[in-house]
Amino acid sequence: MDLLRFITAGSVDDGKSTLIGRLLYDSKSILADQLEAIERSTKNKANGEIDLALLTDGLRAEREQGITIDVAYRYFSTPKRKFIIADAPGHVQYTRNMITGASNASLIIVLVDARQGVVEQTRRHSIIASLLKIPHVVVAINKMDLVDFSEDIYNNIVIEYSNVAKQLGLKDVTYIPMSALQGDNLVEKSAQTPWYEGKPLLQFLEEIELDNDVNLTDARFQVQFVIRPQTEELHDYRGYAGKISSGIYKKGDAVTVLPQNIQTKISKIEVAGKEVEEAFAPQGVVLHLADDIDVSRGDSIVKTDALPQSANELEVLLCWLDDKPLQTGNKYLLQHNSRTVRAVIRNIEYKLDVNSLQQQPVEGTVKLNEVVKATIKTSAPLAYDSFEKLSANGCAILVDETGNSTVAAVLLK
Repeated sequence: MDLLRFITAGSVDDGKSTLIGRLLYDSKSILADQLEAIERSTKNKANGEIDLALLTDGLRAEREQGITIDVAYRYFSTPKRKFIIADAPGHVQYTRNMITGASNASLIIVLVDARQGVVEQTRRHSIIASLLKIPHVVVAINKMDLVDFSEDIYNNIVIEYSNVAKQLGLKDVTYIPMSALQGDNLVEKSAQTPWYEGKPLLQFLEEIELDNDVNLTDARFQVQFVIRPQTEELHDYRGYAGKISSGIYKKGDAVTVLPQNIQTKISKIEVAGKEVEEAFAPQGVVLHLADDIDVSRGDSIVKTDALPQSANELEVLLCWLDDKPLQTGNKYLLQHNSRTVRAVIRNIEYKLDVNSLQQQPVEGTVKLNEVVKATIKTSAPLAYDSFEKLSANGCAILVDETGNSTVAAVLLK
């Protein structure tokens, strides 16, 4: 059974938490004690309805204010697929939380209040989705019950958002009219929207094809752990464990170890302790090489006929996540999958307006939630691809020199 990671986003009070709560409730993914706790929390509500948003709004501050501050993750499954949901905050000051939640999502649900239409935060989250190259977009036009399930209002929002999607280059966009509070078009098709010919949301999430999202052309593997048992029965065993982020590896393939730029061949491949002839993304594997080479955690093993870029001066797009401002000359650690190198900010070229995608000059320092084009110098070469070509090998994070705090999300150019 495959796994779909998706994120919900949109403006404040568009109904993101309620939508997730309704999905969990209607798919019977709520434990009995959870349901009882929610019922106790909402038993004094005048209409007597269960507040399904409490399933995701876990922080006290969130419950008191009725908003989502942190990214809330929830897990559920149906007979067809497993799901991990990230409920992103809607407030402008929590844009960094939304970027974090969207960084590994295959699909984004952008909620739009049918009464408000496309607003500034809708555009901002859509821009972030385009920057992060999220392949699938669902525009959930919510609260249709408050506009009498008007087809005209739905069509106007579709036209309005289509212009945004065209500007941002969002290609796979699906529109669904719904009421998260009442459950219309979430799990079952609603009789309130006979004019809507598409699928309800859960069916769409179960059936959307994800195979094309995995790059099986460019082989990329980064070593997470070097296995050397050095026991009597495994005296000469040397395996390199990690996850294939893209591509296919076969026994006998000619490969290059980077950044050392040493060529060798794959002598053996193991998956779950068993030897196989080939392995592919996103499997976890142990690779064995034909030659004795000094290979360490963070080194890349790639096919010789399709090498990534290798450099120690990188052009990047930085999503700044820290309260402490960014300025030229600051030193950090750059974490690229399992490889960590020291880095310094050499230059900040421009700031990107996340509302319009316009390039703006940087005056002084870079502040929280700002996105900038910058140049980073690293202490050792990095084997990488551009984020646009291969996102799994084209992203990284900056952390402070202690290694304890993430300060930026990095998209490699």
